[in-house]
Amino acid sequence: MSARGGLDVLVIGGGIAGLTAALHAHEAGHRVEIVVKDVLGDGATALAQGGIAGLYGPGDSPSAHAEDTLAAGSGLSDLAVVRTLVGDAPARIAELIARGVPFDRDPEGRLLRGLEAAHSAARIAHAGGDATGAAISAALSAQVRAAGIPVRERAVLADLRVRAGRVEGARLLVRGRIEEVAADAVILATGGAGQLFEHTTAPAVCTGDGIAAALGAGAEVADLEFVQFHPTILAGPGPAFLISEAVRGEGAILIDDDGRRFAFDAHPDGELAPRDVVARAIVRRAHEQGGPVRLDATALGAQLLARRFPTIDRVTRERGFDWARTPIPVTPAAHYLMGGVVTDADGRTTLRGLFAVGEVARTGVHGANRLASNSLLEGAVFGARAAAALSGSLSEDRAPARTETKRRLLHDHRVSSRFARSTTPRFARSTTPEGAEPFTRAALQQLMWERVGPLRTHDGLTEALATVRSWQPPEAMTRTALEDRNLLEVAEAMICAALARPSSIGAHHLEPAPALIGAR
Repeated sequence: MSARGGLDVLVIGGGIAGLTAALHAHEAGHRVEIVVKDVLGDGATALAQGGIAGLYGPGDSPSAHAEDTLAAGSGLSDLAVVRTLVGDAPARIAELIARGVPFDRDPEGRLLRGLEAAHSAARIAHAGGDATGAAISAALSAQVRAAGIPVRERAVLADLRVRAGRVEGARLLVRGRIEEVAADAVILATGGAGQLFEHTTAPAVCTGDGIAAALGAGAEVADLEFVQFHPTILAGPGPAFLISEAVRGEGAILIDDDGRRFAFDAHPDGELAPRDVVARAIVRRAHEQGGPVRLDATALGAQLLARRFPTIDRVTRERGFDWARTPIPVTPAAHYLMGGVVTDADGRTTLRGLFAVGEVARTGVHGANRLASNSLLEGAVFGARAAAALSGSLSEDRAPARTETKRRLLHDHRVSSRFARSTTPRFARSTTPEGAEPFTRAALQQLMWERVGPLRTHDGLTEALATVRSWQPPEAMTRTALEDRNLLEVAEAMICAALARPSSIGAHHLEPAPALIGAR
Protein backbone atom coordinates (compact mmCIF):
# COMPACT_ATOMS: atom_id res chain seq x y z
CA MET A 1 0.00 0.00 0.00
CA SER A 2 1.44 3.34 -1.01
CA ALA A 3 1.65 6.50 1.03
CA ARG A 4 -1.28 7.93 -0.90
CA GLY A 5 -3.68 5.63 0.95
CA GLY A 6 -5.89 2.99 -0.55
CA LEU A 7 -4.72 -0.20 -2.24
CA ASP A 8 -3.55 -1.08 -5.73
CA VAL A 9 -6.19 -3.59 -6.76
CA LEU A 10 -6.03 -5.78 -9.86
CA VAL A 11 -9.39 -7.19 -10.97
CA ILE A 12 -9.03 -9.99 -13.52
CA GLY A 13 -12.31 -10.48 -15.36
CA GLY A 14 -15.06 -8.24 -16.69
CA GLY A 15 -18.37 -9.91 -15.87
CA ILE A 16 -20.87 -8.86 -13.22
CA ALA A 17 -18.64 -10.08 -10.37
CA GLY A 18 -15.49 -8.36 -11.56
CA LEU A 19 -17.14 -5.10 -12.58
CA THR A 20 -19.13 -4.89 -9.34
CA ALA A 21 -15.96 -5.48 -7.33
CA ALA A 22 -14.06 -2.91 -9.39
CA LEU A 23 -16.73 -0.21 -9.02
CA HIS A 24 -17.06 -0.74 -5.27
CA ALA A 25 -13.29 -0.76 -4.79
CA HIS A 26 -12.91 2.41 -6.84
CA GLU A 27 -15.68 4.14 -4.91
CA ALA A 28 -13.94 3.14 -1.66
CA GLY A 29 -10.81 5.01 -2.73
CA HIS A 30 -8.68 2.15 -4.01
CA ARG A 31 -6.69 2.34 -7.24
CA VAL A 32 -8.21 -0.27 -9.53
CA GLU A 33 -7.18 -1.78 -12.84
CA ILE A 34 -9.36 -4.28 -14.71
CA VAL A 35 -7.89 -6.98 -16.94
CA VAL A 36 -10.02 -8.73 -19.57
CA LYS A 37 -9.03 -11.42 -22.03
CA ASP A 38 -10.75 -9.89 -25.04
CA VAL A 39 -12.65 -6.62 -24.62
CA LEU A 40 -14.69 -5.12 -21.81
CA GLY A 41 -18.02 -6.93 -21.70
CA ASP A 42 -16.70 -10.32 -22.81
CA GLY A 43 -17.45 -13.40 -20.75
CA ALA A 44 -20.52 -15.26 -19.62
CA THR A 45 -22.47 -12.40 -18.02
CA ALA A 46 -23.45 -10.85 -21.34
CA LEU A 47 -24.89 -14.19 -22.47
CA ALA A 48 -27.13 -14.73 -19.42
CA GLN A 49 -30.78 -14.85 -20.47
CA GLY A 50 -33.00 -15.80 -17.57
CA GLY A 51 -32.38 -13.04 -15.04
CA ILE A 52 -31.24 -12.37 -11.50
CA ALA A 53 -32.99 -13.94 -8.52
CA GLY A 54 -33.90 -12.00 -5.38
CA LEU A 55 -36.80 -9.77 -6.39
CA TYR A 56 -39.13 -10.71 -3.54
CA GLY A 57 -42.84 -10.04 -3.80
CA PRO A 58 -45.91 -10.73 -1.67
CA GLY A 59 -45.77 -14.17 -0.11
CA ASP A 60 -42.07 -14.54 -0.89
CA SER A 61 -39.03 -13.90 1.30
CA PRO A 62 -35.26 -14.32 1.53
CA SER A 63 -35.82 -17.37 3.73
CA ALA A 64 -37.93 -19.03 1.04
CA HIS A 65 -35.24 -18.25 -1.52
CA ALA A 66 -32.67 -19.75 0.85
CA GLU A 67 -34.70 -22.94 1.20
CA ASP A 68 -34.90 -23.30 -2.59
CA THR A 69 -31.16 -22.72 -2.90
CA LEU A 70 -30.39 -25.33 -0.26
CA ALA A 71 -32.73 -27.86 -1.88
CA ALA A 72 -31.09 -27.39 -5.28
CA GLY A 73 -27.66 -27.80 -3.65
CA SER A 74 -28.56 -31.28 -2.38
CA GLY A 75 -27.66 -30.41 1.19
CA LEU A 76 -24.06 -29.38 0.49
CA SER A 77 -24.60 -25.62 0.47
CA ASP A 78 -23.18 -23.50 3.29
CA LEU A 79 -26.24 -22.18 5.13
CA ALA A 80 -24.54 -19.06 6.48
CA VAL A 81 -23.29 -18.05 3.02
CA VAL A 82 -26.69 -18.78 1.46
CA ARG A 83 -28.27 -16.46 4.01
CA THR A 84 -25.74 -13.80 3.06
CA LEU A 85 -26.61 -14.23 -0.62
CA VAL A 86 -30.36 -13.87 -0.21
CA GLY A 87 -30.07 -11.22 2.51
CA ASP A 88 -27.97 -8.97 0.28
CA ALA A 89 -30.12 -9.57 -2.80
CA PRO A 90 -32.53 -6.58 -2.50
CA ALA A 91 -29.67 -4.10 -2.04
CA ARG A 92 -27.72 -5.48 -4.99
CA ILE A 93 -30.74 -5.43 -7.32
CA ALA A 94 -31.49 -1.85 -6.19
CA GLU A 95 -27.87 -0.98 -6.94
CA LEU A 96 -28.10 -2.43 -10.44
CA ILE A 97 -31.21 -0.34 -11.08
CA ALA A 98 -29.38 2.75 -9.84
CA ARG A 99 -26.47 1.95 -12.15
CA GLY A 100 -28.81 1.95 -15.13
CA VAL A 101 -29.95 -1.64 -15.69
CA PRO A 102 -33.38 -1.37 -17.37
CA PHE A 103 -35.20 -4.27 -15.75
CA ASP A 104 -38.55 -5.08 -17.34
CA ARG A 105 -41.65 -3.45 -15.83
CA ASP A 106 -45.40 -3.70 -16.27
CA PRO A 107 -47.49 -0.79 -17.68
CA GLU A 108 -47.76 0.66 -14.16
CA GLY A 109 -43.97 0.72 -13.80
CA ARG A 110 -43.70 -2.19 -11.38
CA LEU A 111 -40.81 -4.60 -11.80
CA LEU A 112 -41.85 -7.86 -13.42
CA ARG A 113 -41.03 -11.09 -11.60
CA GLY A 114 -40.36 -14.29 -13.51
CA LEU A 115 -40.53 -17.92 -12.38
CA GLU A 116 -37.80 -20.44 -13.08
CA ALA A 117 -37.17 -24.09 -12.33
CA ALA A 118 -36.87 -25.13 -8.67
CA HIS A 119 -37.97 -21.71 -7.39
CA SER A 120 -41.04 -21.76 -5.15
CA ALA A 121 -42.05 -18.22 -6.17
CA ALA A 122 -41.67 -15.79 -9.06
CA ARG A 123 -38.64 -13.75 -7.94
CA ILE A 124 -36.52 -13.35 -11.09
CA ALA A 125 -35.85 -9.83 -12.40
CA HIS A 126 -35.16 -9.77 -16.13
CA ALA A 127 -34.28 -7.15 -18.72
CA GLY A 128 -35.06 -7.09 -22.40
CA GLY A 129 -37.13 -10.22 -21.90
CA ASP A 130 -34.25 -12.66 -22.28
CA ALA A 131 -31.28 -10.28 -22.46
CA THR A 132 -30.68 -9.66 -18.76
CA GLY A 133 -26.97 -10.37 -18.80
CA ALA A 134 -26.36 -8.15 -21.80
CA ALA A 135 -28.22 -5.29 -20.12
CA ILE A 136 -26.25 -5.71 -16.88
CA SER A 137 -22.94 -5.96 -18.73
CA ALA A 138 -23.65 -2.82 -20.75
CA ALA A 139 -24.71 -0.79 -17.72
CA LEU A 140 -21.75 -1.79 -15.54
CA SER A 141 -19.27 -1.35 -18.40
CA ALA A 142 -20.61 2.16 -18.95
CA GLN A 143 -20.18 2.90 -15.24
CA VAL A 144 -16.58 1.66 -15.34
CA ARG A 145 -15.81 3.85 -18.34
CA ALA A 146 -17.49 6.86 -16.74
CA ALA A 147 -15.52 6.35 -13.54
CA GLY A 148 -12.26 6.35 -15.47
CA ILE A 149 -11.18 2.93 -14.18
CA PRO A 150 -8.32 1.67 -16.39
CA VAL A 151 -9.14 -1.44 -18.42
CA ARG A 152 -6.38 -3.57 -19.91
CA GLU A 153 -7.90 -5.50 -22.82
CA ARG A 154 -6.58 -8.56 -24.68
CA ALA A 155 -4.46 -9.68 -21.73
CA VAL A 156 -4.44 -13.27 -20.49
CA LEU A 157 -3.68 -14.28 -16.92
CA ALA A 158 -0.50 -16.40 -16.99
CA ASP A 159 0.00 -16.83 -13.25
CA LEU A 160 -0.04 -15.07 -9.90
CA ARG A 161 2.94 -13.42 -8.24
CA VAL A 162 3.36 -14.95 -4.79
CA ARG A 163 5.90 -14.12 -2.10
CA ALA A 164 5.91 -15.58 1.41
CA GLY A 165 2.37 -16.88 1.03
CA ARG A 166 0.96 -13.57 -0.17
CA VAL A 167 -0.26 -12.72 -3.67
CA GLU A 168 1.41 -9.52 -4.83
CA GLY A 169 0.18 -9.21 -8.39
CA ALA A 170 -0.01 -11.22 -11.57
CA ARG A 171 1.84 -12.05 -14.74
CA LEU A 172 -0.11 -11.37 -17.90
CA LEU A 173 0.40 -12.54 -21.46
CA VAL A 174 0.05 -9.44 -23.64
CA ARG A 175 0.85 -9.55 -27.36
CA GLY A 176 3.02 -12.62 -26.93
CA ARG A 177 5.05 -11.26 -24.01
CA ILE A 178 4.79 -11.71 -20.26
CA GLU A 179 4.16 -8.49 -18.35
CA GLU A 180 4.29 -8.30 -14.57
CA VAL A 181 1.72 -6.21 -12.72
CA ALA A 182 2.23 -5.50 -9.03
CA ALA A 183 -0.82 -5.17 -6.77
CA ASP A 184 -1.69 -5.13 -3.09
CA ALA A 185 -4.68 -7.36 -3.83
CA VAL A 186 -5.83 -9.44 -6.78
CA ILE A 187 -9.50 -10.25 -7.35
CA LEU A 188 -10.04 -13.25 -9.61
CA ALA A 189 -13.27 -12.96 -11.60
CA THR A 190 -12.27 -15.10 -14.56
CA GLY A 191 -15.37 -17.28 -14.73
CA GLY A 192 -15.51 -21.04 -15.10
CA ALA A 193 -14.07 -23.69 -17.39
CA GLY A 194 -16.92 -24.48 -19.77
CA GLN A 195 -14.54 -24.88 -22.70
CA LEU A 196 -13.51 -28.22 -21.19
CA PHE A 197 -16.59 -29.75 -22.81
CA GLU A 198 -17.63 -30.46 -26.37
CA HIS A 199 -21.11 -29.08 -25.69
CA THR A 200 -21.12 -25.87 -23.65
CA THR A 201 -22.90 -22.56 -23.34
CA ALA A 202 -19.70 -20.91 -22.13
CA PRO A 203 -17.97 -18.33 -24.33
CA ALA A 204 -14.52 -19.01 -25.74
CA VAL A 205 -12.80 -17.07 -22.93
CA CYS A 206 -13.91 -19.57 -20.23
CA THR A 207 -10.84 -21.80 -20.14
CA GLY A 208 -10.29 -22.15 -16.40
CA ASP A 209 -7.51 -19.55 -16.26
CA GLY A 210 -8.26 -18.32 -12.75
CA ILE A 211 -8.63 -21.80 -11.27
CA ALA A 212 -5.37 -22.94 -12.86
CA ALA A 213 -3.54 -19.84 -11.63
CA ALA A 214 -4.91 -20.31 -8.11
CA LEU A 215 -3.86 -23.97 -8.09
CA GLY A 216 -0.41 -22.99 -9.27
CA ALA A 217 -0.11 -20.42 -6.49
CA GLY A 218 -1.16 -22.93 -3.82
CA ALA A 219 -4.70 -21.72 -3.13
CA GLU A 220 -7.33 -24.19 -1.97
CA VAL A 221 -9.78 -25.44 -4.60
CA ALA A 222 -12.80 -27.67 -3.99
CA ASP A 223 -15.84 -29.30 -5.56
CA LEU A 224 -14.67 -29.23 -9.18
CA GLU A 225 -16.69 -32.41 -9.78
CA PHE A 226 -19.90 -30.38 -9.63
CA VAL A 227 -20.51 -29.17 -13.18
CA GLN A 228 -23.99 -27.99 -14.05
CA PHE A 229 -25.29 -29.07 -17.42
CA HIS A 230 -28.08 -26.80 -18.62
CA PRO A 231 -30.93 -29.00 -19.86
CA THR A 232 -32.06 -27.06 -22.90
CA ILE A 233 -29.59 -26.03 -25.58
CA LEU A 234 -30.84 -25.81 -29.16
CA ALA A 235 -29.71 -29.03 -30.83
CA GLY A 236 -28.31 -29.05 -34.32
CA PRO A 237 -25.55 -27.30 -36.26
CA GLY A 238 -24.14 -23.96 -35.25
CA PRO A 239 -22.78 -22.59 -31.98
CA ALA A 240 -24.46 -23.71 -28.77
CA PHE A 241 -27.47 -21.53 -28.04
CA LEU A 242 -29.22 -21.68 -24.69
CA ILE A 243 -32.99 -21.84 -24.41
CA SER A 244 -33.60 -20.11 -21.09
CA GLU A 245 -35.03 -21.84 -18.04
CA ALA A 246 -37.59 -19.06 -18.06
CA VAL A 247 -39.21 -20.56 -21.17
CA ARG A 248 -40.16 -23.60 -19.12
CA GLY A 249 -41.11 -21.26 -16.30
CA GLU A 250 -43.65 -19.67 -18.64
CA GLY A 251 -45.16 -23.07 -19.44
CA ALA A 252 -43.12 -24.76 -22.19
CA ILE A 253 -42.87 -28.55 -21.81
CA LEU A 254 -40.41 -31.29 -22.75
CA ILE A 255 -41.70 -34.09 -24.95
CA ASP A 256 -40.23 -37.19 -26.55
CA ASP A 257 -40.90 -38.55 -30.02
CA ASP A 258 -44.23 -39.94 -28.79
CA GLY A 259 -45.30 -36.54 -27.47
CA ARG A 260 -45.04 -37.71 -23.87
CA ARG A 261 -43.86 -35.43 -21.02
CA PHE A 262 -41.09 -37.77 -19.91
CA ALA A 263 -39.54 -35.41 -17.33
CA PHE A 264 -42.16 -36.47 -14.79
CA ASP A 265 -40.61 -39.94 -14.84
CA ALA A 266 -37.58 -38.44 -13.09
CA HIS A 267 -39.14 -35.91 -10.72
CA PRO A 268 -42.64 -34.81 -9.62
CA ASP A 269 -41.86 -31.25 -10.73
CA GLY A 270 -41.27 -32.41 -14.29
CA GLU A 271 -39.73 -29.71 -16.46
CA LEU A 272 -39.27 -27.44 -13.43
CA ALA A 273 -37.20 -29.91 -11.42
CA PRO A 274 -33.58 -29.00 -10.57
CA ARG A 275 -31.36 -28.68 -13.60
CA ASP A 276 -29.27 -31.77 -12.98
CA VAL A 277 -32.39 -33.94 -12.80
CA VAL A 278 -33.87 -32.51 -16.00
CA ALA A 279 -30.57 -32.72 -17.86
CA ARG A 280 -30.11 -36.40 -17.01
CA ALA A 281 -33.72 -37.16 -17.94
CA ILE A 282 -33.13 -35.59 -21.35
CA VAL A 283 -29.86 -37.48 -21.91
CA ARG A 284 -31.47 -40.80 -21.04
CA ARG A 285 -34.57 -40.30 -23.18
CA ALA A 286 -32.51 -39.06 -26.13
CA HIS A 287 -30.34 -42.16 -25.84
CA GLU A 288 -33.37 -44.45 -25.66
CA GLN A 289 -35.10 -42.96 -28.70
CA GLY A 290 -31.94 -42.36 -30.72
CA GLY A 291 -32.30 -38.62 -31.13
CA PRO A 292 -32.92 -35.34 -29.31
CA VAL A 293 -36.03 -34.63 -27.31
CA ARG A 294 -38.05 -31.49 -27.99
CA LEU A 295 -39.12 -28.39 -26.12
CA ASP A 296 -42.74 -27.55 -26.91
CA ALA A 297 -43.53 -23.85 -26.43
CA THR A 298 -46.34 -23.72 -28.97
CA ALA A 299 -49.05 -23.24 -26.33
CA LEU A 300 -47.49 -19.90 -25.34
CA GLY A 301 -48.29 -18.34 -28.70
CA ALA A 302 -46.21 -16.34 -31.15
CA GLN A 303 -46.90 -12.95 -29.57
CA LEU A 304 -45.85 -13.92 -26.05
CA LEU A 305 -42.74 -15.74 -27.30
CA ALA A 306 -41.63 -12.76 -29.38
CA ARG A 307 -42.30 -10.26 -26.58
CA ARG A 308 -40.96 -12.23 -23.62
CA PHE A 309 -38.07 -13.97 -25.39
CA PRO A 310 -37.04 -11.74 -28.30
CA THR A 311 -33.47 -13.04 -28.54
CA ILE A 312 -34.48 -16.69 -28.46
CA ASP A 313 -37.28 -16.00 -30.92
CA ARG A 314 -34.89 -14.35 -33.37
CA VAL A 315 -32.14 -16.97 -33.14
CA THR A 316 -34.45 -19.98 -33.42
CA ARG A 317 -36.01 -18.48 -36.52
CA GLU A 318 -32.58 -17.70 -37.98
CA ARG A 319 -31.74 -21.38 -37.55
CA GLY A 320 -34.86 -22.51 -39.37
CA PHE A 321 -37.26 -23.21 -36.47
CA ASP A 322 -40.67 -21.62 -35.95
CA TRP A 323 -40.98 -22.46 -32.27
CA ALA A 324 -44.41 -20.88 -32.05
CA ARG A 325 -45.68 -23.64 -34.34
CA THR A 326 -43.31 -26.58 -33.91
CA PRO A 327 -41.44 -28.03 -30.90
CA ILE A 328 -37.68 -27.49 -31.16
CA PRO A 329 -34.90 -30.08 -30.53
CA VAL A 330 -32.87 -29.56 -27.36
CA THR A 331 -29.92 -31.19 -25.61
CA PRO A 332 -27.94 -30.48 -22.42
CA ALA A 333 -24.58 -28.69 -22.40
CA ALA A 334 -22.01 -27.68 -19.78
CA HIS A 335 -23.22 -24.43 -18.29
CA TYR A 336 -21.78 -23.61 -14.86
CA LEU A 337 -19.07 -24.78 -12.47
CA MET A 338 -20.19 -24.94 -8.84
CA GLY A 339 -16.70 -25.63 -7.55
CA GLY A 340 -13.64 -23.44 -7.79
CA VAL A 341 -11.29 -21.41 -5.63
CA VAL A 342 -12.42 -21.74 -2.02
CA THR A 343 -13.48 -18.43 -0.44
CA ASP A 344 -15.33 -17.14 2.58
CA ALA A 345 -18.40 -14.91 2.40
CA ASP A 346 -16.18 -11.90 1.62
CA GLY A 347 -14.32 -13.46 -1.28
CA ARG A 348 -11.11 -14.15 0.66
CA THR A 349 -9.18 -17.21 -0.48
CA THR A 350 -6.65 -19.23 1.50
CA LEU A 351 -3.87 -16.98 0.15
CA ARG A 352 -3.48 -13.49 1.59
CA GLY A 353 -4.04 -10.80 -0.95
CA LEU A 354 -6.07 -13.06 -3.25
CA PHE A 355 -9.84 -12.81 -3.62
CA ALA A 356 -12.16 -14.74 -5.94
CA VAL A 357 -15.70 -13.81 -6.97
CA GLY A 358 -18.27 -15.16 -9.38
CA GLU A 359 -18.07 -18.53 -11.11
CA VAL A 360 -14.34 -18.95 -10.43
CA ALA A 361 -15.08 -18.99 -6.69
CA ARG A 362 -16.37 -21.78 -4.49
CA THR A 363 -18.28 -19.81 -1.86
CA GLY A 364 -20.38 -22.71 -0.66
CA VAL A 365 -23.62 -21.17 -1.94
CA HIS A 366 -24.37 -23.65 -4.68
CA GLY A 367 -23.44 -26.93 -3.03
CA ALA A 368 -23.84 -29.77 -5.50
CA ASN A 369 -26.05 -27.85 -7.93
CA ARG A 370 -26.86 -24.20 -8.63
CA LEU A 371 -30.39 -22.83 -8.44
CA ALA A 372 -31.38 -21.02 -11.63
CA SER A 373 -30.60 -17.28 -11.74
CA ASN A 374 -28.46 -17.36 -8.61
CA SER A 375 -25.31 -16.85 -10.68
CA LEU A 376 -25.82 -13.19 -11.55
CA LEU A 377 -26.90 -12.57 -7.96
CA GLU A 378 -23.78 -14.34 -6.68
CA GLY A 379 -21.57 -12.08 -8.79
CA ALA A 380 -23.25 -8.91 -7.58
CA VAL A 381 -23.35 -9.89 -3.91
CA PHE A 382 -19.85 -11.28 -3.49
CA GLY A 383 -18.25 -8.78 -5.85
CA ALA A 384 -19.47 -6.01 -3.55
CA ARG A 385 -18.48 -7.89 -0.40
CA ALA A 386 -14.96 -8.63 -1.66
CA ALA A 387 -14.41 -4.95 -2.39
CA ALA A 388 -15.58 -4.06 1.12
CA ALA A 389 -13.12 -6.58 2.59
CA LEU A 390 -10.11 -5.16 0.75
CA SER A 391 -9.12 -2.77 3.50
CA GLY A 392 -8.38 -5.65 5.84
CA SER A 393 -6.54 -7.72 3.24
CA LEU A 394 -3.08 -6.58 4.37
CA SER A 395 -3.66 -7.26 8.06
CA GLU A 396 -1.46 -10.14 9.19
CA ASP A 397 -3.75 -10.89 12.13
CA ARG A 398 -6.65 -11.68 9.82
CA ALA A 399 -6.61 -15.35 8.93
CA PRO A 400 -7.43 -16.37 5.38
CA ALA A 401 -10.58 -18.31 4.62
CA ARG A 402 -10.95 -21.61 6.44
CA THR A 403 -13.24 -24.32 5.23
CA GLU A 404 -15.70 -26.67 6.83
CA THR A 405 -15.00 -30.40 6.80
CA LYS A 406 -17.16 -30.85 3.72
CA ARG A 407 -15.00 -28.36 1.82
CA ARG A 408 -12.35 -30.95 1.25
CA LEU A 409 -9.11 -30.41 -0.58
CA LEU A 410 -8.11 -32.51 -3.52
CA HIS A 411 -5.94 -34.27 -0.88
CA ASP A 412 -3.41 -36.41 -2.77
CA HIS A 413 -4.38 -34.63 -5.98
CA ARG A 414 -3.04 -31.26 -4.84
CA VAL A 415 -2.21 -29.89 -8.28
CA SER A 416 -0.46 -26.90 -6.78
CA SER A 417 2.23 -29.05 -5.19
CA ARG A 418 3.07 -30.92 -8.38
CA PHE A 419 2.92 -28.45 -11.23
CA ALA A 420 5.23 -25.44 -11.46
CA ARG A 421 3.72 -22.57 -13.41
CA SER A 422 6.23 -21.15 -15.84
CA THR A 423 6.84 -20.65 -19.53
CA THR A 424 7.98 -24.29 -19.72
CA PRO A 425 5.61 -27.28 -19.63
CA ARG A 426 4.06 -27.58 -16.18
CA PHE A 427 3.08 -31.21 -16.30
CA ALA A 428 5.08 -34.29 -15.39
CA ARG A 429 3.57 -36.46 -18.10
CA SER A 430 3.68 -40.10 -18.97
CA THR A 431 4.21 -41.28 -22.52
CA THR A 432 1.11 -41.19 -24.67
CA PRO A 433 -0.25 -44.77 -24.88
CA GLU A 434 0.16 -46.50 -28.21
CA GLY A 435 -2.84 -45.82 -30.41
CA ALA A 436 -4.12 -42.98 -28.21
CA GLU A 437 -5.31 -39.84 -29.91
CA PRO A 438 -2.75 -37.02 -29.64
CA PHE A 439 -3.71 -33.97 -27.65
CA THR A 440 -5.88 -31.35 -29.25
CA ARG A 441 -8.41 -29.13 -27.53
CA ALA A 442 -11.17 -30.83 -29.51
CA ALA A 443 -10.00 -34.26 -28.32
CA LEU A 444 -9.98 -33.06 -24.70
CA GLN A 445 -13.47 -31.58 -25.05
CA GLN A 446 -14.86 -34.78 -26.55
CA LEU A 447 -13.23 -36.88 -23.83
CA MET A 448 -14.61 -34.68 -21.06
CA TRP A 449 -18.11 -34.71 -22.53
CA GLU A 450 -18.17 -38.48 -22.94
CA ARG A 451 -16.51 -39.41 -19.64
CA VAL A 452 -17.08 -36.45 -17.30
CA GLY A 453 -20.41 -35.22 -18.64
CA PRO A 454 -23.96 -35.53 -17.23
CA LEU A 455 -23.65 -39.32 -16.77
CA ARG A 456 -20.38 -40.72 -15.44
CA THR A 457 -18.96 -44.12 -14.51
CA HIS A 458 -15.97 -44.96 -12.34
CA ASP A 459 -14.31 -46.79 -15.23
CA GLY A 460 -14.93 -43.90 -17.59
CA LEU A 461 -13.43 -41.41 -15.16
CA THR A 462 -10.41 -43.64 -14.62
CA GLU A 463 -9.84 -43.91 -18.38
CA ALA A 464 -10.24 -40.16 -18.78
CA LEU A 465 -7.66 -39.48 -16.08
CA ALA A 466 -5.13 -41.79 -17.72
CA THR A 467 -5.65 -40.10 -21.07
CA VAL A 468 -5.39 -36.58 -19.70
CA ARG A 469 -2.21 -37.45 -17.83
CA SER A 470 -0.71 -38.93 -20.97
CA TRP A 471 -1.18 -35.81 -23.07
CA GLN A 472 1.71 -33.41 -23.47
CA PRO A 473 0.64 -29.76 -23.15
CA PRO A 474 1.80 -27.30 -25.80
CA GLU A 475 5.01 -25.44 -25.01
CA ALA A 476 4.50 -22.24 -27.01
CA MET A 477 3.85 -19.03 -25.11
CA THR A 478 0.71 -18.03 -26.99
CA ARG A 479 -2.82 -17.41 -25.79
CA THR A 480 -4.07 -20.68 -27.27
CA ALA A 481 -1.20 -22.70 -25.78
CA LEU A 482 -1.66 -21.11 -22.36
CA GLU A 483 -5.40 -21.80 -22.45
CA ASP A 484 -4.76 -25.41 -23.47
CA ARG A 485 -2.38 -25.90 -20.55
CA ASN A 486 -4.96 -24.40 -18.20
CA LEU A 487 -7.69 -26.66 -19.56
CA LEU A 488 -5.54 -29.76 -19.13
CA GLU A 489 -4.63 -28.77 -15.59
CA VAL A 490 -8.24 -28.11 -14.57
CA ALA A 491 -9.42 -31.26 -16.38
CA GLU A 492 -7.06 -33.41 -14.33
CA ALA A 493 -8.12 -31.76 -11.09
CA MET A 494 -11.81 -32.13 -12.03
CA ILE A 495 -11.49 -35.83 -12.83
CA CYS A 496 -9.56 -36.45 -9.61
CA ALA A 497 -12.30 -34.68 -7.66
CA ALA A 498 -14.98 -36.79 -9.37
CA LEU A 499 -13.10 -40.01 -8.57
CA ALA A 500 -12.70 -38.90 -4.96
CA ARG A 501 -16.50 -38.69 -4.58
CA PRO A 502 -17.68 -42.29 -4.92
CA SER A 503 -21.43 -41.71 -4.73
CA SER A 504 -23.84 -39.61 -6.76
CA ILE A 505 -25.08 -36.30 -5.46
CA GLY A 506 -26.44 -33.27 -7.27
CA ALA A 507 -24.69 -32.58 -10.55
CA HIS A 508 -22.17 -35.41 -9.94
CA HIS A 509 -23.93 -38.54 -11.14
CA LEU A 510 -22.35 -41.97 -11.41
CA GLU A 511 -24.05 -44.63 -13.50
CA PRO A 512 -23.74 -48.24 -12.30
CA ALA A 513 -23.42 -49.50 -15.88
CA PRO A 514 -21.37 -48.35 -18.90
CA ALA A 515 -21.94 -44.67 -19.56
CA LEU A 516 -24.90 -43.40 -21.48
CA ILE A 517 -23.65 -40.49 -23.52
CA GLY A 518 -25.62 -37.34 -24.17
CA ALA A 519 -26.88 -36.32 -27.58
CA ARG A 520 -24.07 -35.41 -29.94
